[in-house]
Amino acid sequence: MPCRSVPIEPETQARERKDLAEALRGLRRASGLSGERLALRCNMSQTKISRIETGRALPTVIDVERILRALAVPDEVAGELLGLARRANVAYASWRAYARVGLYHKQAELRSLESSSRVMRHFLPAIPTGLLHVREYAFETLSPTVTGDPARDVARAVQARMDRQAILDDTSRSFWFLMTEQAVKWRRASSEAMAAQCSHMAKVNGKPNVEIGIVPQGTHVPGTPMNIFVVYDDLLVTVELFSGEVVLRDPRDITQHLDLFELFWSHALTGDDASAFLEEAADGFMRQRD
Repeated sequence: MPCRSVPIEPETQARERKDLAEALRGLRRASGLSGERLALRCNMSQTKISRIETGRALPTVIDVERILRALAVPDEVAGELLGLARRANVAYASWRAYARVGLYHKQAELRSLESSSRVMRHFLPAIPTGLLHVREYAFETLSPTVTGDPARDVARAVQARMDRQAILDDTSRSFWFLMTEQAVKWRRASSEAMAAQCSHMAKVNGKPNVEIGIVPQGTHVPGTPMNIFVVYDDLLVTVELFSGEVVLRDPRDITQHLDLFELFWSHALTGDDASAFLEEAADGFMRQRD
């Protein structure tokens, strides 16, 4: 997966979004077009154009392309503004920043995002997602692991994670969880907790609105599972890093991650085969009890 330069300081993000809004407003005024005329040319509402130009709405890269074409902006200038739009559509938040206000706030943020989405696709090459955790496994994954990890209220964050899982019973939403074999079997907790975790995931896979896929270690896949990511509908992608989380809103980035999800899903065990794999893994951990 190609990497992009990500502006990680909030001040940089805010400044670039402001610069984009001011540049688009200036180009429109220089062209002599009113906001209403530009809106007609772009097939957008005049309200949307106004919100973009005042910085109250962040335009997608496609929005910016349509505006630049309508204004007949020279290629060199258009290229610079499209680069600015792509950077403005990337946001970053560090786990340290979340820890300062309480990691349970992050769980609340995720709960809100899940409640506003209909289809969620989780790509999990390293570890199952919090929606699938049993309590002991959640406790281990939310606890600090190295000296540089920020302090946090683990118990409160775990409870918030457990509370989030109620959304899995909302059959108006569908959840796709795609894991590698390593994600299933990585010893992140005690053997008993690992066994419980695998059995729980097999049970969740029986829900009518949940699909779990597992890519076995020996499967030949023409791709490399590099990052945990979640696609919410076709509007937003979150990508997890060791240090924080990147949010992508560019439609091309979203399409790329949807395509990656489909690629790996096409090589996964699904349905009863995935459940059998998880139950077998649970049995294996029970035999390895500490």
